[in-house]
Amino acid sequence: MKLDLLLRNADIITMDARRPHAVSLGVWQGRIVGLDDDLDGLGAAEVLDLDGATVTPGFIDAHCHTTWYGLGLGEVDVSGARGLDQLYRLLEADMAGGKQTGWLMATGFSQTHHGGEFPDLRVLDRITANRPLFIRHNSGHMAVVNTAALRLAGAESPSFPNPDGGVIVRDAAGGPTGLVQETAQRLIQELILPYSLEAIETALDRATRHYASEGITSFTEAGIGGGWIGHSPVELAAYQRAAANGRLHARAQLMPVLDVLHPLDGFGAASGADAVGGEAAGLDLGMASGFGNDYVSLGPAKVFLDGSLLGETAAVSEDFCSHGQRDNSGNRGYFQADPDQLRVKIEAAYAAGWAIAAHAIGDRAVDLAISILAGCSAKYGRRTLPNRIEHASIVRPDQLATMAAAGIAVTPQASFFGDGGDGMTASLGPERIAWAYRAASFLAAGITVADSSDRPVADGNVLRGMQAFVDRKIASGGVFGNPDERLTPFEALAAYTTGAAATTGADGLKGSLTPGKLADFTVLSGSPLATANIADLCVLATAVGGSLTYQADALTARLANASSTIDHHRS
Repeated sequence: MKLDLLLRNADIITMDARRPHAVSLGVWQGRIVGLDDDLDGLGAAEVLDLDGATVTPGFIDAHCHTTWYGLGLGEVDVSGARGLDQLYRLLEADMAGGKQTGWLMATGFSQTHHGGEFPDLRVLDRITANRPLFIRHNSGHMAVVNTAALRLAGAESPSFPNPDGGVIVRDAAGGPTGLVQETAQRLIQELILPYSLEAIETALDRATRHYASEGITSFTEAGIGGGWIGHSPVELAAYQRAAANGRLHARAQLMPVLDVLHPLDGFGAASGADAVGGEAAGLDLGMASGFGNDYVSLGPAKVFLDGSLLGETAAVSEDFCSHGQRDNSGNRGYFQADPDQLRVKIEAAYAAGWAIAAHAIGDRAVDLAISILAGCSAKYGRRTLPNRIEHASIVRPDQLATMAAAGIAVTPQASFFGDGGDGMTASLGPERIAWAYRAASFLAAGITVADSSDRPVADGNVLRGMQAFVDRKIASGGVFGNPDERLTPFEALAAYTTGAAATTGADGLKGSLTPGKLADFTVLSGSPLATANIADLCVLATAVGGSLTYQADALTARLANASSTIDHHRS
């Protein structure tokens, strides 16, 4: 037997407790076939002497928005603007430069970068004239538009009603301010969508090339096909095309939004569909969670229960705290739809074989998620893929045991701490902030944890995300939430490898460097378990199925050094 690839002279962190460390690793036909002395006597088509570099399992981002991120790379990026004047200048420059045609699209806005202020609709109208404008908020839960966009949507009039689960924010006179929240975004997005298959494929190519440079080998796309988070009703086809054309540089698990599932006949009483009014809800041909292959597959169905913490639209059990000029008296956020209707829709999807990923930020939304998901598991049994609570941002102590007992996994994001930590602290106050974005207490309760980025809502760099879970630092210099929630470096690495693999239902295939599993690995400049700051490490290479998807110049230099050392010893 001849290996396809042999890694040697490496510091290999396997994340497999049975064999935690190795110095060599063999790959054949995309799989790991052995470590160290397993490989004695075997030749290889390619040998990489890594000169002591660290190898870890490939990083898994269990919750991100890849199409959105890739599209944003071609739009006006306002994330670096500090102060509205800078934002206005970026829009003016794009208008003058003609980089885009049709709609003026911008991405990366957050009011926290502008002293809590939102753009002035009058200024936006002056800059854009009659050209419609859509500025994505980095949370994804709101957007800023101009009058031309509102006019096209027919939503300019003060008498236009708010949609269910959304708000067109208005001034004291009833006129729109340009801010549209939650489902109100769809009024505008329906004028832009759907994106073409070619546009989505190009976005995936852009985005996943960047992922590869950050060590990411797998990701979960948290919402496709519809709603305000999807980009096309045939978004799955774009992923298939990208994979077939070599333009998808990481493995993808896709979450269809619950809105695109529809009633299906044929499941019968065995599915439990009779318990939800006789109808199961899914995709045609009976496809459900797990369908696909090890490169592109369907994950859980995604459902939004509430809004965002940054936008103070999350469903919480007590009022958000008032702060600055913001009066939050009576503001406890809101659900995206009537809870009883959400329960019926979720149960119908579960009856058709779908696992569920419930977006729940506030503790009131977490209560609803636990109730529905635990009830579905009790009625119909657990799915192969775990049910998940996305974000699980505010979790009371009394909710932990119930969540663990129901086998619900969670996907919090440490990447929110730096830019958003101070704002979230102001919104929640001193008591509730201790419940925010738990990590260590989830693990102590026996809950499976996958770290994730929510990119482009927050920074998607995995090494910075790990460090954020280790130190929980916020912009003002303190520690976010409860200091006891900090993870060890090993736990932080596990959240992006073994924990993420378990959360995505793929721990039999990836997450650890174990013989028989997929040869997905990341090569680092040093060990995340031994460095003072994980964020200071560099990704030297990334491999999916043993094939490099990224190689840094620094690795080329290491390989050359190792080769010259071998030649010197031979001479």
